[in-house]
Amino acid sequence: MLQVLWKKLAREIATRLAFHLSPEEKRALERRMRGKEEFRKLQLADAVVVSFGKSGRTWLRMLMSRYYQRRYDLPDASFIGFDNLTRKDARIPRLFFTHDNYLKDYTGHRDDKSDFYGRKVVLLVRDPRDTAVSQFFQWKYRMRPAKKGLNDYPAHEADIAVFDFVMHEGGGLPKVIAFMNGWLRERERIGELLIVRYEDLRADTAGELGRVLRFVGETPTAEDLDDCVAFASVENMRKLEEKQTFWASGSRMRPKDKSDPNSYKVRRAKVGGWRDYFDDAQIARIDERMHRDLLPGFGYDEEQHLTPKKTATA
Repeated sequence: MLQVLWKKLAREIATRLAFHLSPEEKRALERRMRGKEEFRKLQLADAVVVSFGKSGRTWLRMLMSRYYQRRYDLPDASFIGFDNLTRKDARIPRLFFTHDNYLKDYTGHRDDKSDFYGRKVVLLVRDPRDTAVSQFFQWKYRMRPAKKGLNDYPAHEADIAVFDFVMHEGGGLPKVIAFMNGWLRERERIGELLIVRYEDLRADTAGELGRVLRFVGETPTAEDLDDCVAFASVENMRKLEEKQTFWASGSRMRPKDKSDPNSYKVRRAKVGGWRDYFDDAQIARIDERMHRDLLPGFGYDEEQHLTPKKTATA
């Protein structure tokens, strides 16, 4: 926790000292500093978990944290933060969780995933429509103003409806689709890639978690997996978030406002829930955009018959 705070403080000091730079130059400087830190972790990592924001990463992280708690006799509040669990027990791998936001700002590799070649990568994906809607609530209720500007989201004070946000090029559906397409195009160049869909993780949590754990070198038992599933249930995660059990993870597992369910990190976790926020005409436009732009291979188009278990390699 102290190391994380120091990294944040160092970035803030550096950007404040660069007072002579334009806002755009300051933004580029901070993105590069963040990218440098991501590069450092990538070089040390035993495996990488990549996802677009709001694709279920925190849930998977919780599931995996629970496994390591159980297998290596760690406290219940232990939560994966790159190498913090490795420092407690050297048998636990260094796991680098990333949204792949900033690395290219440091390495300059914007048109491919060469930074990840030769790495063991878990790619966690979710229906882009659900992801985009969930991002709207993250942006509206949880995201810090500076983070919005850093990642091209609508401005902090913007009064924008959920449909307009979802169709927004900066933070909505187009951005999610571009992220997924970029990884799909590169999957043959990444030596070890395991694709995991959020929807499959919801439908068969123990089975999909077992795939992930075996991929990173673990040998979970059926009892291990059942315990992880119970511990990381939506209901229990909300309770843990409200109690701030994982206080050492920073704001990641704390609600912004305990009285407002939309401000919780764990909100609805509903598959296909995006439709609840739009009328028929808006649903048609969103569907048209996704089916037009998303490459086949993830199984989110009714005309696509491939599933991650057929396209993924382990």
